[in-house]
Amino acid sequence: MEDHQEYPRHYCGVFGVWGHPGAASLTYYGLFALQHRGQESAGIVSCDERGEFHTYRGMGLVSQVFNEDVLPGLKGNIAIGHTRYSTTGSSQVINAQPLTVDFYKGKVAIAHNGNLTNAARLRWELEQNGSIFQTTIDSEIILHLLAQPHDEPSSEQTNLIHALRRIQGAFSLVLMTGDALIGVRDPQGFRPLSIARLGDGGYALSSETCAFDLIQAEFIRDVEPGEVVVIDKKGIRSFHLYSQPQRRAFCIFEHVYFARPDSILGGKSVYQTRVEMGRQLAREYPIEADIVVPIPDSGNCAALGYSIESGVPYEMAFVRNHYVGRSFLQPSQLIRDFNVRVKLNLVKDLVKGKRVIIVDDSIVRGTTSKAHVNNLKEAGATEVHILVSCPPHRYSCYYGIDFPDRNKLMAVPHSMDERATYLNADSVNYLSVKGMVQATGGGNHHFCMACYDGDYPVTYDSTFTKEVNEQRTYQSPSLVDQLDSYQQQMNLFDIDNSGK
Repeated sequence: MEDHQEYPRHYCGVFGVWGHPGAASLTYYGLFALQHRGQESAGIVSCDERGEFHTYRGMGLVSQVFNEDVLPGLKGNIAIGHTRYSTTGSSQVINAQPLTVDFYKGKVAIAHNGNLTNAARLRWELEQNGSIFQTTIDSEIILHLLAQPHDEPSSEQTNLIHALRRIQGAFSLVLMTGDALIGVRDPQGFRPLSIARLGDGGYALSSETCAFDLIQAEFIRDVEPGEVVVIDKKGIRSFHLYSQPQRRAFCIFEHVYFARPDSILGGKSVYQTRVEMGRQLAREYPIEADIVVPIPDSGNCAALGYSIESGVPYEMAFVRNHYVGRSFLQPSQLIRDFNVRVKLNLVKDLVKGKRVIIVDDSIVRGTTSKAHVNNLKEAGATEVHILVSCPPHRYSCYYGIDFPDRNKLMAVPHSMDERATYLNADSVNYLSVKGMVQATGGGNHHFCMACYDGDYPVTYDSTFTKEVNEQRTYQSPSLVDQLDSYQQQMNLFDIDNSGK
């Protein structure tokens, strides 16, 4: 991804295994399949037969963090894992997940996908009551809430319910205790979470079903919004956080962009949904063209759908380099649009003298799309039309997608004609909201589409930023400042600068 964040950032992937002697190894493979959901850090916590936790976390890709020397040390038949992109809290190893805590109720580990919209307020309240935080991520708040005493009868289950009822926003959680694996999904169901059965009687939880395919687990069902699933020696049992159903608000951008095409979301193939989005684009915008070209990889399915519906030939004119890392050399003065060209190279003979439609899944700032258009026209394309398989992004997300500031979204200040001019394209068109929803087979009330329409299902703190917890540490006096203030008020001790 480019440093200027042309595409929306992924959030996180969570995975868990119960009842398998190689739980950590299966979790490793599960995280490998969920790598697309976060590339900053990865971690696994396992639990052995004595109830001891074994933890390993690190910065980088799953394959970089774990190796044949690390995995054997993660003993036990229960494990949970996490692959992270930082939507709250900075990108450093202290914020890598899963997080663990050892308190009077026992040991607990947690992996979290999503954002808590009331995190700042809850953290402030907890700190006022004496809680000390080790990280700057909102996920740690849940662990502190679990440790808080409350008036209800004391039990592991009521402690968990009490904690979960206090948090708001998007949270798909996988938790591990000394003898159980627990999956939780927020009442709106913003983020996906599914259950599968392993061949030897064990179970697995995953952000996406594609991870089950890799470990040959049998998909059972999705965890329902607001449901808590407990897996232990008694089998699987579940309960709901609230007696009354809440508004459903599954993130529709999972269908458009985030999920892998070989996953199943809400009973619908992501691949088929994206192909249908392309067919809807063809119905809404029947453009006369010679070829339709996807921006790989996320535009592949929609471009195929457009070709099937319209009859315009499908050509893979852009070839992706899948082995691109960050260059140590800053090439901006040597090669124009280096970040684009190093990742996608054009087969020029396919586009020379042709009217070209390019299909992408989203446009955020527009910088990369402009480079694609220029590349095509330099290669001899006579016309370039851009089609996007979702509506324009106009609003920020507070539920786990790291969009740039709203004012930096291309669709906010520019009209459709202005966008085409800015991108140097002959036309720019987006799939309608109706067409997008129709492609998923769902109704509007089933989805969160706040990034398109500004209708936020859960209240949020408008001052929220990704680094909110780093910033907040400077809003209060430091311990030394507090001591100095107290000394001045109480004349508690004299300051001796001599060092004696």
